[in-house]
Amino acid sequence: MSEQPRSRRQTRAAILGQLLQSGGMFRPPLAKAVRLSEASLSRILFDLKAEGLVEEIRRPVPYFGGPSALVSLDRSVALGAIEIAGQWLSVGIGALSGELQETKRLALPEHPTVQSVGRVFHEALTVLRDWTRRRHVKLVQIGISVPGLGRLSVSGNAIIPCDIARIRAMLSEMFRDVPAEFTNSVVAHATFHRCRMEGYPFSGAHLFVFVGQGVAGAWMDDTIATDGAQVVELGHMVFGDGGPLCRCGHHGCVEAYASLPALAALLGVPEPDLHELRNDWVTTVPLSSQVRQELRLRLFRLGLAIGNTLNVKPSRAIAISGWPSLLPPEDRTSLLQGIDSSLLGGLDAAALAVAFVPPSTGHDPRAALAFAACCLASRGGMPAEATEAA
Repeated sequence: MSEQPRSRRQTRAAILGQLLQSGGMFRPPLAKAVRLSEASLSRILFDLKAEGLVEEIRRPVPYFGGPSALVSLDRSVALGAIEIAGQWLSVGIGALSGELQETKRLALPEHPTVQSVGRVFHEALTVLRDWTRRRHVKLVQIGISVPGLGRLSVSGNAIIPCDIARIRAMLSEMFRDVPAEFTNSVVAHATFHRCRMEGYPFSGAHLFVFVGQGVAGAWMDDTIATDGAQVVELGHMVFGDGGPLCRCGHHGCVEAYASLPALAALLGVPEPDLHELRNDWVTTVPLSSQVRQELRLRLFRLGLAIGNTLNVKPSRAIAISGWPSLLPPEDRTSLLQGIDSSLLGGLDAAALAVAFVPPSTGHDPRAALAFAACCLASRGGMPAEATEAA
């Protein structure tokens, strides 16, 4: 069967997506990756360079007579990023290539409401607007990451109460011509890992599991399109009555056992201190045999939830990000045993690849920045109003 022809927007999106994931490519392998002749690629790159989206930098040739100009995303393109993580809302300006240039953290209220969260968003957008004016830059995309987004109605989010329509109205007032996209935190972190972290294990379709302030998953497509990921709230599977209270209002959710707040309570470390330690907690916080045994039980429950998810929708690969990846293999085995115990047919290493990737929490708003870059790349760098017509 012959390949369906691509629109101009889709072809540009394929090129920008490859550059976003690779960090830069020489023309011959780039042309091969996006299935274009070098002549066709050259014509499109001419347009992308004229629009200030890509640049070519001279590098030592990879082999005698080989190319010397590396194609990469232009570092002068400015993106806005807003990310809610824990008790903070982080706002920043960054480059299309991933570097953050300005960041600020704003505290969320202890007991957030739609009104109080809306006020924090307004403050963040004011900060973002002031930065753009001081730097004399125009944002081309804003990415916004919100925990639990899409689980219920946009204004009835059980995790973070916020009215998306109200926030969009603020965006329209302060950034009238700048496209802005919202996403669930797990999608933002999956995008960050896939596009910004070296050595990410999978490029095709797979399940990404995020264990951080909450526990969730995202079905990742084999492209970086912003609509290619579907959120699955596996953290809210309930393991019987009488379990710990989850922030969703139920008792005994896997999130109530395996999230960072649950981990902090188990370790006897205040949650802010655990965030401050970042990845070092695994070497600085002593684990008694009793605590380690409970930790493994919680990892087993997390594995059960992942296995049950795969029973509903099979996958050939899973990437697991978060604090479990910091533990030694003998502890992580409990998670694999949980998958094996619930997955139909059991865990077959030949049929299901499982990889642990480093935590991405504590780096906000880098995940939202990666999502903003993905949004821009997905529409081929074209104006938002030109997307459907392209």
